[in-house]
Amino acid sequence: MSSGKVTVDGQVVEINDARNILEVVRRAGIKLPTFCYHSELSVYGACRMCMVEVEGRGLVASCSTPPADGMVIHTSTPRTRRLRRMVIELLLANHDRECTSCDRSGSCKLQQLARQLGVTEVRFGHRDRKVPVDGTSYALVKNPNKCILCGDCVRMCKEIQGLGIWDFAFRGAKTMVTTAFNKPLAEVACVNCGQCAAVCPTGALTVKSEVDRVWDAILDPAKMVVVQVAPAVRVAIGEEFGLLPGEKATGQMVAALKKLGFDRVFDTLFTADMTTIEEGLELLGRLEKGGRLPLFTSCCPAWVKYAEQFHADLLDNLSTCRSPQQMFGSLVKKHYAREVGKQPAEVVCVSVMPCTAKKFEARRPEFTTEGVPDVDFVLSTTELARMIKEAGIVFNELEPEMFDNPLGMGSGAAVIYGASGGVMESVVRFVSTHLSGGDGGRVDFYPVRGMQGIKEASLELNGQTLQLAVVNGLANAEKLIQRIKSGRAFYHAVEVMACPGGCLGGGGQPVPNNTAARLGRMKGLYGLDRAEQLHNPQDNIFVTRALERWFGGPANPNTHRDLHTRYYPRRRISGRPVEVSGRREERPVEVAVCVGTNCYLKGSYDVLNKFMELARQMGISDYIQLKGTFCLEHCDQGVSVKVNDEIITNVTLENAPEVFKTRIAVKASPPWVV
Repeated sequence: MSSGKVTVDGQVVEINDARNILEVVRRAGIKLPTFCYHSELSVYGACRMCMVEVEGRGLVASCSTPPADGMVIHTSTPRTRRLRRMVIELLLANHDRECTSCDRSGSCKLQQLARQLGVTEVRFGHRDRKVPVDGTSYALVKNPNKCILCGDCVRMCKEIQGLGIWDFAFRGAKTMVTTAFNKPLAEVACVNCGQCAAVCPTGALTVKSEVDRVWDAILDPAKMVVVQVAPAVRVAIGEEFGLLPGEKATGQMVAALKKLGFDRVFDTLFTADMTTIEEGLELLGRLEKGGRLPLFTSCCPAWVKYAEQFHADLLDNLSTCRSPQQMFGSLVKKHYAREVGKQPAEVVCVSVMPCTAKKFEARRPEFTTEGVPDVDFVLSTTELARMIKEAGIVFNELEPEMFDNPLGMGSGAAVIYGASGGVMESVVRFVSTHLSGGDGGRVDFYPVRGMQGIKEASLELNGQTLQLAVVNGLANAEKLIQRIKSGRAFYHAVEVMACPGGCLGGGGQPVPNNTAARLGRMKGLYGLDRAEQLHNPQDNIFVTRALERWFGGPANPNTHRDLHTRYYPRRRISGRPVEVSGRREERPVEVAVCVGTNCYLKGSYDVLNKFMELARQMGISDYIQLKGTFCLEHCDQGVSVKVNDEIITNVTLENAPEVFKTRIAVKASPPWVV
């Protein structure tokens, strides 16, 4: 641990275990500019914006240099000021400077620092070529022309989410941040959480906007447009209009939505309560009947996609409940539309969510009614703020208004869904009151609250001790899963949220989306919970009436048809989800195609696709276990394929049909089937 004192611009400052000079300088009240430094991520030290002069050492990067007792540090010498301006100019020279049309204009860190440091002209030329923009993802847009190689997205995806979708490729002036093999974002294992966009200081990674499509729907007289708003939005939307994180802005937000022209303004809290009831009864049913445990929550679409891609063996452990967003869409299209005399296609359902993965979730084929999506469009918190500003609405001068009923009422248990631990606490409130046979009083389950990555708790329930876990951040989820699979831990129920702090830290929230902002939003949500008249989901009479009127009560075949779903394994082979259906009692032929760099460049990806196509055509998909692999160590002999224990080299797209028929299909014939 570091101790002692340093002198910063003439001011003596205690080190007090500071990890680097940057922390000490900030304690002295000096905000050094940085691009690549995030206190939540590892130190990268690439941008050199935080350079300071240390007597006896010269220029050092303050983020990567530990403080030492007696150091004399100068932060604003002629050399450091000149260096920072030079860094900004060099970054701008390689940056697409179409700032006025950039999504991050006004909140771009590069733009802000150029203004702060007085850089009014760039002495170097413009970017000499433009790289194509990747808009293939439902959730995000990648514009490599705006990337400054700070590495924030790379470290966020690796360290917090444990995915590693982004990394550096090539060298020197050709260096870029990209996906594996520079594949489109829609064709890699991205879970659409948007945390990379949340830390990107420029417009290189942004949320994919659906604002124009929502405007078109609002202005279409033939459509009835309803909107639902997630709990975490109400404690963050105010940040776009000068309020502090967590400050209540629910009434003004509802008023703004009505001014924008939405026909009905509803609250996702309604179906959050419904989700809690269905999920709570599902947990009790598994405990009573010996179902698969632990029961994992399924509210977070990024976590669901992660499980589909990397832990298909756990899919039966996921709750079958749809997320509150998709329960709401199902209610609107299947039931509410008919009550107001509309067909599902005549009602447009819009969601306002803190989460970019909700955009992907709304496009899942499972969630449709009569061929139309249950949720038509998903706006992030920042997209809604953009619409309000575009319409010229003075947000801070709006008189608060109330949500519309019958889908506008929610309990405090639903409000806290936006925080990590909120879903678990809501279920605890429900089951405790449900098993007590009536009003069990207020239940506040503090052990699952807070920002910790992994939280554990126990609950005494009818003489049984339930072991519970709450996790946020997919890297933490992976740690917990490995503990469960290895037998080192057992839980009856696990809540997983992909984003740090839960939904309130979603990729669609205002910037800065850092720990301080998340803590403010979390405090705001629990403050709303304390103020709610309804504490438990059972207290929401509108939900209980809807369950009775539309389904004949909770947890029955009718609710399972409309409010539940199931998930399937995803295999990232052809760039599309592929359901692998090999029969477990048989011994499939194991076929592994090398997708290492050499083989990939020689066409192994196309060979893999061809094998899949041939297996389907010949009706033997169930008898072949097909996968990509690294590396079969025959890099000089063309594409390599391993069939059981035999390695075949020099496979090409042209000879792939012959290889498949003579070396693979013959081994996948009925005689070996037991």
